[in-house]
Amino acid sequence: MEKVIGIRFRPGGKTYFFDAGEHAVKKGDFVLVKTEQGTGLGEVVEAGYPQVCCCARNDIKRIERLARPEEIQKLQANRELEQDARAYCLERIQAHQLDMNLVDVEYYFDGGKIIFYFTAEGRVDFRELLKDLVRRLRTRVELRQIGIRNQAKMVGGLGSCGRPLCCATFLKNFHAVSIKMAKEQNLSLNPTKISGACGRLMCCLQYEYDTYRELKKDMPKIGKKIEVPEGRGKVIRQNVLERTFTVLLEDGREIEKKLEPIQKETKGK
Repeated sequence: MEKVIGIRFRPGGKTYFFDAGEHAVKKGDFVLVKTEQGTGLGEVVEAGYPQVCCCARNDIKRIERLARPEEIQKLQANRELEQDARAYCLERIQAHQLDMNLVDVEYYFDGGKIIFYFTAEGRVDFRELLKDLVRRLRTRVELRQIGIRNQAKMVGGLGSCGRPLCCATFLKNFHAVSIKMAKEQNLSLNPTKISGACGRLMCCLQYEYDTYRELKKDMPKIGKKIEVPEGRGKVIRQNVLERTFTVLLEDGREIEKKLEPIQKETKGK
């Protein structure tokens, strides 16, 4: 395996890695690959690079070849069919008065199957809807219920930071996020400030979590009573990144103390 490339089959979808083999492939090209669902046509979103440890697996498949112009046109035609199928599905959902929210429609490149992704509070009896869709589309139809985080990934949008959602741009997989991560970073626990567009805790809470844990290892906790050269007092504030903490002395004075920077271990010593 000489070159590994990242391929995405859907805008904002998960990136899959394939071996480019002898093909000269660059970012933005469309390539044909064999998947478990059959032939797939995907866009190269990560250019070829030498084999790395995260992709060092013997089961990475090779791409078939670069897509021909007519195959790219077929992909665009499939996108138009998806829009028509979406409009019809929304019409039938309303007609059957189903409590479900249609998120996205995916039409397989070879036309062998079409998937309707939706969210719902609980289980939905969509048997009549499924019959209508099969009768209209004349192909295999699957209705797949997804979570609210996957919905945000598919739909996209802007986060509270003003930038496009991480999940819809570069985030490949969802990781567990807990309220403990917000507490460790001294963030406000106001749900409106630490929740993402999906209503769940923001994925970015995990990005600096390990760094904060490392920096806070030897810092006195807020509320702890300690002795400092100026007297006895209680820790009332921390500045983790600056490695400082503030002590409220018994006489009412506030003293800011600074800890030594963390020394990184040097390999070989």
